Amino acid sequence: MQLTISGHQIEITPPLREYVSEKMDRINRHFDNVTTTKVVLHVEKERHHAEATINTKGATLHANAQAPDMYAAIDSLTDKLDRQVRKHKEKTTNHHRNGGALKDQQFQ
Repeated sequence: MQLTISGHQIEITPPLREYVSEKMDRINRHFDNVTTTKVVLHVEKERHHAEATINTKGATLHANAQAPDMYAAIDSLTDKLDRQVRKHKEKTTNHHRNGGALKDQQFQ
């Protein structure tokens, strides 16, 4: 997974970069088809915004969050993305049993 972290009107410090990458690893554990992730962090007066776009095989997922603290915004963002990734994974999983339709199965 390629992770790009950028900041608007905020300096991306090494602890902040490490925190974001640690949180995004949780998403990668649930769904291994993630190709690129772009995270943008920015500040407007007292509100801290975090937004991310995840490109996967077959879909593009986007979420944004805001909070009074940057770390809380990142936590909220990863929770939203995690829900979206799990929902996308559930949609793409083949839920059919091995036998397929009843007309294709052989009975004794």
